[in-house]
Amino acid sequence: MKGIATAALLALIAGCASSPEADPRYRPAENVLEIVAVLRRHIADDTYRFAPARDFTGRNVYRATLLRLENLEAAHGDALQAGHFADVIAFSKARALERLRAFDLAAEQYRLAARYEGPLQQEARRNAALCDAFAEAATLEPGSGEVDGGDAPLEAFADRRALLEVLSDDVSGSHYETILREELEYADMARARYLLDTRRLVPDGDVRALSAHQHLVMEHRGSKNRNRHMLSLADFYADLAEEYIAKHPPESLRFDPPAFEELVSSAARLYESVANQDGAIERLEAAQRLEGFLAFTLRVDRDRFSR
Repeated sequence: MKGIATAALLALIAGCASSPEADPRYRPAENVLEIVAVLRRHIADDTYRFAPARDFTGRNVYRATLLRLENLEAAHGDALQAGHFADVIAFSKARALERLRAFDLAAEQYRLAARYEGPLQQEARRNAALCDAFAEAATLEPGSGEVDGGDAPLEAFADRRALLEVLSDDVSGSHYETILREELEYADMARARYLLDTRRLVPDGDVRALSAHQHLVMEHRGSKNRNRHMLSLADFYADLAEEYIAKHPPESLRFDPPAFEELVSSAARLYESVANQDGAIERLEAAQRLEGFLAFTLRVDRDRFSR
């Protein structure tokens, strides 16, 4: 009887000492189909208008898919050496990579998938060519030796947009339409950023940079990044207002209240527009920037400027 009690006590202690079973949601993927099924649900997602989906761990679903496929290959390398699911794995990795804007790597994976006979071969070849075109377009920016503020470096941005627009017919009706819209947005962002960085190198630099940022806001008003574009434009107006005060102090005769008020009103209106959007993650950021900007305007002579 004493031996039975001792055995029961030891079993109880062993049970208490063992670690709790891990949540099954966070276990490594058991097979390729489990990973591919999650990715396939989000292939058609409109990531131009909405942020990429997240998996149960809170990670970008495309990044998570890529990591899980790589982990699966590392864990079951011996079993996969026979070539089972090789085309599916390569094709799925390419799908994830293209949504992460790693178009050169995606093209390589598509070409790897195209080596295998099967239903994915033709589509893999077609997608590899598209990813090559996207990769080429992404590299079209002025070189470090071409940053002179002139019109010549801007030709690279024009070529980039032209190359992307040529693809519109090829991607019609596929998920690449979303990728194309995203790449056009990135091209406009790069152009606006370049004009902002080089605006002091040319006489009309401020006007060109302002026009590029306004175009970005209007052209991509349906984008998930719309609030970011509006904040960038508001920041530019705020910078112009501060530069105006530095050149034309309020107490000087060269200070023009309407010109300054136009800059202030434009910046404040954009900040307020973002700050008043319920649920926007940029709301708090916009409100704080607006508060700081209005604090700057209080330093201006109240007799010369009324808000």
